[in-house]
Amino acid sequence: MSVGKTVSIALSFIGLLVGAGFATGREVVQYFTSFGLSGIWGIILAGTIMTLAGTVFLQLGSYFQANAHNDVFQRVAHPWISRFLDLAVILTLFAIGVVMLAGAGSNLAQQFGTANWVGSTIMLVLVLVAGMLDVGKVSKVISGITPLIVVAVVGLGVHTAFNLPEDIGLAMNTAAQTPSPIDHWLLSALNYSGLALILALSMSLVIGGDNSNPKEAGRGGLLGGFAYAVLMATAAFALVMNAEVAANDDIPLLTLVNQINGTLGLVMAVTIYLMIFNTAIGMFYALGKRLSAGREARYRVIFVATTLVGFACSFFGFKSLMAVVYPILGYLGIVTVVVMVYAWFKGWSDIKDESVRRARVRELLGMKMDPEQDYNPKYDQEIGQHVADSNVADQRIYDNLKSEAQDAVSGEPADVGSVEDYQPEEGSR
Repeated sequence: MSVGKTVSIALSFIGLLVGAGFATGREVVQYFTSFGLSGIWGIILAGTIMTLAGTVFLQLGSYFQANAHNDVFQRVAHPWISRFLDLAVILTLFAIGVVMLAGAGSNLAQQFGTANWVGSTIMLVLVLVAGMLDVGKVSKVISGITPLIVVAVVGLGVHTAFNLPEDIGLAMNTAAQTPSPIDHWLLSALNYSGLALILALSMSLVIGGDNSNPKEAGRGGLLGGFAYAVLMATAAFALVMNAEVAANDDIPLLTLVNQINGTLGLVMAVTIYLMIFNTAIGMFYALGKRLSAGREARYRVIFVATTLVGFACSFFGFKSLMAVVYPILGYLGIVTVVVMVYAWFKGWSDIKDESVRRARVRELLGMKMDPEQDYNPKYDQEIGQHVADSNVADQRIYDNLKSEAQDAVSGEPADVGSVEDYQPEEGSR
């Protein structure tokens, strides 16, 4: 198992979860710190669910070698349920995109005193322009901002630990007085988990699909989910201890950074704005592609139309939208997570067998590619049998495993031929 690959998968999963909502701090206030001490139990529960779901999503994506979320939905659920999950993801893409446009306005308003529509309009223009370009490259560059949010949250946690309020009890009581759209900490934790995971679901399955080793993908999700739980707890600690200062602001983390240093506050404002852009373009781009499936020539028209409708909806306001939209998406997310976890448990033995099968094919192909190893041609039949037994189409799984084996060989790999060269004996399939 490659430790580096596992860490890389974990970082990708963290990047999906640490979106613009987390970066503002508003999510943590709304779902956890508003319950005071009970919010700690909520964070522990949510962190546990994130860790389990990260394992499930990434392993299922790897097992099915998914290129899109529908590749998995259609294989693990009844057609009606699969359609429901697809519609839930579509609704999530649009709703989160709307909230991001509203959040862009709140971000600039809080830092620079501009009207909310200014920041939202600038974001609209950026999203529309980026949607006409190579959005993959743009989003990849901007996603490099994620580590800055991680550093900022950890830094705030350390700073808070060395600058605790004189009356910690008062700070916790103040935090508990912040309104929440959900009445109980337990339901709030479940709702938040559903929200974060339905937002990360589509790309998690695709990230898993880029790795042919389900065990490696699952461990990446396990590590990523745990690391996110630690970040969430750190942000909650900083926000609770500083509740009197920031609890009621639209962008509470920005308020805390500005308290430390004005220049750092400016950097934080720009960082959050870029993360909002990254999330917004990801939502509206994916939505445009999904709605234009089968009529790709109309992508740009559909993309522009949905983005403009989203812009109009954003004028309901950032806090108001989060209070209404997020809980609804959270409940949809809970249903989605239950379906995916059930499918994972039901197919666990098949996933485990497939992991062993792929690892063996990768190992044998690597031996055959490496001129320094003694490869016996009798293994060709074993490779062919494993490829034939795989749950993924022969050509596709062979090409994926061959590519990964080549990457692991030092020097120039020998030619190992095509999948047709490894046909199992008649009657063995």
